[in-house]
Amino acid sequence: MVHSCSTETIAKIVREYEGVRRKHSIGEMVRALKIDAPHVVASFGEDAAVIEHNGEALLLAADGIWSKLMEADPYWAGYCSVLVNIHDIAAMGGHPIAMVDIFSIAKTTVQELVVKGMHDASAQFGVPIVGGHLHPDAPYSVIDVSILGSARLDSIIYSHTAKEGDSVVAAIDLSGRVHPSCSLNWDSVTMKSAAEVRAQIAVMEEIGKRHLVSAGKDISNPGLIGTLGMLLEVSGKGAEIDLELIPKPNLAANNMTFEQWVRMYPGMGFILTAKKEQVKELIGLFAGVGMTAREIGSVNNSRELRITYDGQETQVFDFIDDGIMHLSDEDVACLAR
Repeated sequence: MVHSCSTETIAKIVREYEGVRRKHSIGEMVRALKIDAPHVVASFGEDAAVIEHNGEALLLAADGIWSKLMEADPYWAGYCSVLVNIHDIAAMGGHPIAMVDIFSIAKTTVQELVVKGMHDASAQFGVPIVGGHLHPDAPYSVIDVSILGSARLDSIIYSHTAKEGDSVVAAIDLSGRVHPSCSLNWDSVTMKSAAEVRAQIAVMEEIGKRHLVSAGKDISNPGLIGTLGMLLEVSGKGAEIDLELIPKPNLAANNMTFEQWVRMYPGMGFILTAKKEQVKELIGLFAGVGMTAREIGSVNNSRELRITYDGQETQVFDFIDDGIMHLSDEDVACLAR
């Protein structure tokens, strides 16, 4: 049994989660900023922009860290500012190259802890921080990081290319802990060796090169179900997933509920869509780097995400009337070009 609540309760928890609601203004930003450029292969809606350069692909992404995390644990905020950017490049099947940061500092004690967290993550994953910008006298403390990666143009894993009939596969490193500073962060990285975490990032690059998936994203702040929703929204598709099949650690041993787990940001986790015949190979590749991958559902053309459990079935998102990013049909069509 995965939880004591109904699918209606889980759907409501996911829809109302702040990590999901914070994505509602993305559609407005896309419409305000998007400009066609011949060398830009993909941009909004993806984990990283894809820029064609001399026959190869440059991947460009940026992420900021919630102020709540900065207040709770500056070291973990610094570490995560690096981690989330590396996830974005990995999710695209790319190789992370280097990062720059913008750091606004209100307290020197915060500065020391954030920088230590950034340094430790950078060294562990082998991706250098090579510059940026510093505001040493800001009225608040905020860290934002941008990352550059690379990939072969024919190996990129996009978010907007899920196909009807695809299997939905969730892959997560379950060997970890609820981070002591944040009940919705699953830390599976700080206790691992550099070789272990670099292998987990590299496996996504290998999956891209083997063309094993039709679409993918890293599981980010909206949690597993919310991240799948974003993938489906930009793909113009829907899906049905079984809550029982979602990979999860021993919840009781970690003093955690299933309702908490579906909102969790994992230290290493991806949501993918793939042809049924590719699922076994995907599961094997992830197992080889210490991650648990399972088929949890399938993609359809309904343009809604539904969850099932123990005979219950509930709609979580309707991407026509009330999606996560509030993208219009025109936005989705434009992103899918």
